[in-house]
Amino acid sequence: MTDMIEPVSPDTLANGSAHVRLGSNAGQPLTRADGRLKVTGRATFAADNRPDGMLYAVYVSATIARGRVTHLDVDAAKAHPGVVEVMTPANRPPLARDPDAKPHPFALKVDALQNDRVRYAGQPIALVIAETLEAAAEGAVLLAPAYAAEPARMDEATGEIFATEIAGFGNPALFEKGDVEAGLAAAARRVEARYTTPAQYHNAMEPHAIVAAWEGDRLILDMPTQAPALSTAEFASFFGIPPQNVLVRSPFIGGGFGSKAFATGPYLLAMLAARMVGRPVKMVHRRDQQFGPVGHRGATRQTLRLGAAADGRLTALDHTALSTTSSFDDFLEPAANASHNMYASPAMRMAHQGLRNDVGTPGAMRAPGEATGSAALECAMDEAAEACGMDPLAFRLANYAETDPQTGRPFSSKALRECYTAAAERFGWSGRPLAPRQMRDDEGRLVGWGMGSALFPCPMFEAEARATIHADGTGTVEISASEMGQGALTALAQIAADGLGIDGDRLDFRSGDSSLPNGGIAGGSGHTATAGSAIFTAGADAVRRLAEIAVADEASPLFGASNSGVEARGGRLHRVDDPSRSETYAAILSRAGLSSVTGEGKGARDPAAAESRAMFSHGAVFAEVTVDPDLAQIRVTRLVGAFAAGRIVNPRLATSQLTGGMIWGIGFALHEETVYDPRTGRPMNADFAGYHVPVNADVPSVEALLVEETDRHVNALGIKGVGEIGITGTVGAIANALWHATGVRVRDFPVKMETLLG
Repeated sequence: MTDMIEPVSPDTLANGSAHVRLGSNAGQPLTRADGRLKVTGRATFAADNRPDGMLYAVYVSATIARGRVTHLDVDAAKAHPGVVEVMTPANRPPLARDPDAKPHPFALKVDALQNDRVRYAGQPIALVIAETLEAAAEGAVLLAPAYAAEPARMDEATGEIFATEIAGFGNPALFEKGDVEAGLAAAARRVEARYTTPAQYHNAMEPHAIVAAWEGDRLILDMPTQAPALSTAEFASFFGIPPQNVLVRSPFIGGGFGSKAFATGPYLLAMLAARMVGRPVKMVHRRDQQFGPVGHRGATRQTLRLGAAADGRLTALDHTALSTTSSFDDFLEPAANASHNMYASPAMRMAHQGLRNDVGTPGAMRAPGEATGSAALECAMDEAAEACGMDPLAFRLANYAETDPQTGRPFSSKALRECYTAAAERFGWSGRPLAPRQMRDDEGRLVGWGMGSALFPCPMFEAEARATIHADGTGTVEISASEMGQGALTALAQIAADGLGIDGDRLDFRSGDSSLPNGGIAGGSGHTATAGSAIFTAGADAVRRLAEIAVADEASPLFGASNSGVEARGGRLHRVDDPSRSETYAAILSRAGLSSVTGEGKGARDPAAAESRAMFSHGAVFAEVTVDPDLAQIRVTRLVGAFAAGRIVNPRLATSQLTGGMIWGIGFALHEETVYDPRTGRPMNADFAGYHVPVNADVPSVEALLVEETDRHVNALGIKGVGEIGITGTVGAIANALWHATGVRVRDFPVKMETLLG
């Protein structure tokens, strides 16, 4: 049978002559498999764990942004009843790896009490371990740290601007094509504008939490992580133990958005504390401790210069970004990269610089680079459309990229025109007047309509999975995938059932544990494509092994079917040349005297496809806003988005993700902003009272449309991703709608009343 392997297509994966198809379970709008557990409180999150003998840890956060810790009253803290130990730089156990080292491009430096220096407000400077949470918190207060403070560098005037070769995770900081200056000089219309975005913090519903325990040289961790298997190697490197000696359990995550993908200093301190005292230790961040050591979206200042010919076609596109980072690391929000792949232009330049401030190191936050960059790009495109006297949609269509502007490669698929059409028709865009301040509602409020294009890459990582068919005809699929609220358990289980050719209720899906096959990382909108491909191929491999048994068994109705092949569905193998001849999985295994058969699978992108095609999800968002003409009070009254993201495994979950992304876009445009005290560098709104995000009252109507798209290049299943694209396009659409309502151009986010009032 092994000499009959057929090419892989989006609809069929063939191993030998055993076929399984994606479709009977995938594509169904199933409700979330984890929903009942969560609403009834039976889902176990990291902080719900309480092993015997557990202690509590609370870390002390620096209240200055720069300087040294000169004194900690350790004796007072240790004298408090219930306090077991206090960890400071003076007695912190050694680590096998320097926390300030960067052994690979995706590593970030962490603060793990390596010295008495303070590099940002919120940095851990000590840890108190106690029998109760109250005792640990009170002991932390008793430490009463004293500082030798230095002036905080919190803005462009006081910080250090530096050149860089890298933006984001390994992306070149500079891209150039053609002659931008010549293109601008030749343009009939030119636009130059500066846009700013503030620091934003992830603020997932579940704060960072960890329960760490040592069993000899084996480390057991209950914690939320977007990469359970990959985390083991990272943590092991800090303690000089083999990765297989680290077990990470993360069945449920209460939101991550990028903040729970990497090692953090507080996590390391909890692990060190558990080793120090020889007992399990639990540590849960306070809400204010989410502002500092666990990443954020860095502030940006972006300048765009666009040139356009008389017919509206771009002659040049120049996008530069100054991205704020910490004083000691170099992660930069890659904002200018948002202009690489969206619009056609003969001359392009995208460049980044860094600004060092005394803040925690930024990192990946939902749609890193694209969220900030598209906000500026889509506003600039709207300004250019106005300069050319064109409708914003017509202007974007005039600059539609048929091939990837950055590489010249063809797109693996691109249904952006269909997205424009679907969203515009549903929204009623054709009735939009060109000039601003032309529409009012029944209460006299100004009404504006705006739009933005949406784009996000569809990466794939590497993953592995294991699938087993049991003697009773049920199946088990195992992979260390992450469920952080996006519905991964449901969508991946749908793929798994199809891979095994069984009904979903016959499947046992196991995930969220690093001892299972490596499921890669839940990030970059690539989790379903990556883990799903591994799961499906594992199921197909198990079916192939079962088919080999059946077609070689003279007692089977499938005997001799190797030339024509067999197909798996409904827990049976059917002959392709005679579907009436079939046999159940259970019967095949029973006659062979086997309790099960197991297959292995991997998920990774075909390198040839990656080198020959540009791969993105696309979309379009249309926004309606109202503005009180006297008070400039803003409401987003309607959002309509249409998105093309390849094969949709679960329309209900995909729509939820896209809707959530668009709501985040409302927050980006109108709400989210971290306000720092320039004297101390401390965030002044490090709580949900002052750090504003949208609530139900802010979101009257949001509609996400799914545009059908077939992509035969991204991966064998044709899956792209929907987790982040909803933000891109939405921010610009809202800002452009505000101009259409008021005639005032928005260039600073979040939009404030005083901007519209002038």
